[in-house]
Amino acid sequence: MVFQPIPSRATADEVARQIEMLVLEGVLHPGDKLPGERDLSATLDVSRPILRDALKALEARGLVESRPGGGTYVAAIEGAIFAAPIVDLIAQSPKAGGDYLEFRREIEATAAAMAAERATEADRTILARIIEAMEAEHDKADFRREAALDVEFHQAIGEATHNIVIIHVLRACYRLLADGVFYNRSRLYGQTGSRDQLLAQHKALRDAIFAGDPEAARKAAIDHIAYVSASMRDAAEAGARAEIGTLRLMQFEERATAKRPVRRE
Repeated sequence: MVFQPIPSRATADEVARQIEMLVLEGVLHPGDKLPGERDLSATLDVSRPILRDALKALEARGLVESRPGGGTYVAAIEGAIFAAPIVDLIAQSPKAGGDYLEFRREIEATAAAMAAERATEADRTILARIIEAMEAEHDKADFRREAALDVEFHQAIGEATHNIVIIHVLRACYRLLADGVFYNRSRLYGQTGSRDQLLAQHKALRDAIFAGDPEAARKAAIDHIAYVSASMRDAAEAGARAEIGTLRLMQFEERATAKRPVRRE
């Protein structure tokens, strides 16, 4: 069970602390729904009034949110690393995408090496199941689902470090990636052969972590980001060429129309 019974004479603060710990350690993800009040109070072995007080305190601090008629959810706290104004500036910066990948290369290399040393059997099971899901979606050629699993996979590696700061920093960065702040991932998955390459790189990361080889895991992470960086650069250049080609065609057709003789009736 994710939630554990609270010792007798529990207070709302003790209930809140257990939920806080699960959020902090990355067990509960933003958007996860908490069990209903009756079930959760029974699992924690506390009264429903005490549970309500704990949830109210957590909601007041922005850790959970209640949705009328929909239950209580872990709040989307991972986006708080960047305030909205800086996100807007990042989205408008041509340099930001490269800087983002540079940051990912360094932090993900460290995270992969730490995961190789620290991953538990449960962590490895999560990574294995995500790869299985990737393979299934790869066969369907559903790049949107593959892209979502890509983020989930890298996030799971971060969680396997068992380092609280890495877990939440990576979540915040992947949230911005999923929202399309840095670059359009459809370009990456739309390139010929890229889906095969990405799947192979994810498998190499998994294998290095499973083997408990931190240096191999570090190299696999660096190689993966180097490939993504080069592919996005190639996609941007191809997009620019296509745009210029389209403009040339439009101007060519306009000149041809201007040179066409006018019919006299």
